[in-house]
Amino acid sequence: MPSSLPRRAAAAGLCAVLALAPAAHATQGYFQPGYDAVQKALASAGAANPETAMTIANNPAGLTQLGETAELGVSLFMPFRGYTATGGTGFVAPGHVSSGWNAFAMPNAAFSRPIGANAAWGLALYGNGGMNTLYPAGVANAACGGGSGVYCAGKAGVNLGQFFISPAYARRYGSLSLGIAPILAIQYFDAEGLAAFSAISSSPGNLTNRGLSYSYGGGLRLGALWSATPALRFALDGSTPIWMTKFSQYQGLFADGGSFDIPASLSAGIAWDALPTLTLMADYRHIFYSDITSIATPSLYQGVKFGLAGAPGFGWHDVDVGALAAEWRVTPALTLRAGYAHNTNPISSKDVTLNILAPGVVTDELSGGGSYQFGAHSVLDAALLYVPTATVTGQEVTPSGAIPGHYVKLSMHQWDMTLEYRYLF
Repeated sequence: MPSSLPRRAAAAGLCAVLALAPAAHATQGYFQPGYDAVQKALASAGAANPETAMTIANNPAGLTQLGETAELGVSLFMPFRGYTATGGTGFVAPGHVSSGWNAFAMPNAAFSRPIGANAAWGLALYGNGGMNTLYPAGVANAACGGGSGVYCAGKAGVNLGQFFISPAYARRYGSLSLGIAPILAIQYFDAEGLAAFSAISSSPGNLTNRGLSYSYGGGLRLGALWSATPALRFALDGSTPIWMTKFSQYQGLFADGGSFDIPASLSAGIAWDALPTLTLMADYRHIFYSDITSIATPSLYQGVKFGLAGAPGFGWHDVDVGALAAEWRVTPALTLRAGYAHNTNPISSKDVTLNILAPGVVTDELSGGGSYQFGAHSVLDAALLYVPTATVTGQEVTPSGAIPGHYVKLSMHQWDMTLEYRYLF
């Protein structure tokens, strides 16, 4: 087969992903614990042990360690979330209410190619999703005066999707590699069933039920990879905030007239080849949710209406993530992987009422997977990720204040199954 044909096929696969932008709830706040099967099998560890072109989304300096490769994969992501309200009838519907919309297909694609002996370039397409919920319209709620729904306005929920296109370039200087990856981003958002908050919105007509709203922007990721010895590697990478245009159709919900930038992150990792067939990895990541006003400002209404500067948000804190992983190369064709990650919870007890819409409370990830190479060019990668149930409980809060004796408990657990095909040119 002429070498140009696999390249054209890989390019077509990359472009196809553009039509399948993800919409799902993620794990580390709303960041994914990895963007392909290899990264997810390691529970987001591996910045110092690049193996696939998706290193662009993790540490672009890792491109110098790869040959010419292309990958195309899909994750079946299944988050199960809901809330339980106790202590009598308050503002939100009482009892246990589960969100629908529990399965999502999340595609990814990436390509890498060396440039001479010491440089490489690549392209990655991947996504985050988050704050996705869909509560049914028929939920009984005595506070509605005959109406129904979680917030007395029928069907309620939000839908956020973020899609990234990231070209990258990396160069090796002896034992040190440096990489740069501009990030182009598209995100969309939709909200329903929030009419009960209209009285405290600066633009009630742009608060809820406005359909999908899109925003666009960009940022930059930088990375470094140092091979201290042939068996020991260190990584450092970080991204700027991704500065986005505003969600114009939701300027009555998000602060500063619909502003919703994507937070910066900073990561470090280490990889040690303990044996010729065994690599151990440890990574740390910090996600700066607190720098994004619409995400970080406490949800309690204190006189500043939704949509204005300093308006109520979701009250999310920064997230710290620690990940440990191991990779065992059983045979030249078969590799097995396992990982564990723990992240801090971005949601505090005082912000549970609004975060019924975005119950991103999970804190632990257990993962496993592997790769099998068949023939000279083809690799099949697979990963399974389980996120145990986590909960946060706090006092119920209404637009006019807290309700003594009324409590809301958020809960979530998740499954993620990823399958991917990799072509080695």
